[in-house]
Amino acid sequence: MPSLWTAEAPLLLASTSRTRLTLLVSAGLPVETQSPDVDERAVERAAAAEALVPSALALRLATEKALAVSRRHPERLVIGADQVLACGDDVFHKPADRDAAHDHLTRLAGRTHALHSAAILAQDGKAVETMVDTAHLTMRPLDETALDNYLDLAGPDVWSSVGAYQLEGLGIHLFDRVEGDHTTILGLPLMPVLAALRRRHVLSF
Repeated sequence: MPSLWTAEAPLLLASTSRTRLTLLVSAGLPVETQSPDVDERAVERAAAAEALVPSALALRLATEKALAVSRRHPERLVIGADQVLACGDDVFHKPADRDAAHDHLTRLAGRTHALHSAAILAQDGKAVETMVDTAHLTMRPLDETALDNYLDLAGPDVWSSVGAYQLEGLGIHLFDRVEGDHTTILGLPLMPVLAALRRRHVLSF
């Protein structure tokens, strides 16, 4: 029986993200997951000292995750991914609670922001493929009533999203315009990843 995946072991995802796992599995890839246990805030502080631009920060975070897991499993092909939201000069992090989510949305409303999604393939403790893609999203102006209604309906799940929205759900109502690949917006630039896997000769076509 033909098989899409030609490597002996499944792809190892250095993440516990359900969204990234779903994207890979939906593309027909066998995937196992492992938490990278990386201190992301420490990585961000070091990146700030180097004045990394947001796309480079996304790559740095993805790399640290991929390498952390690759060092534990040097024989495996590992993928790490991360996403950075930038609006103007500000970089956003996942909101801690509803008030923080409300603050995020207030600052994003009526403006265009960028989502930089990076992915790294690693093996033997080294990065072997690097990719990053950017999407631009324009949020419509939102008053307090609209924000409160959205947060009431969306619930605490949106706190797990860096912009306090999930475009694949109710978050789509917040936007006037979306420019970019849908998988990039979800946090894993899937087409560049698949191209990289073909270069690594682990896909049959």
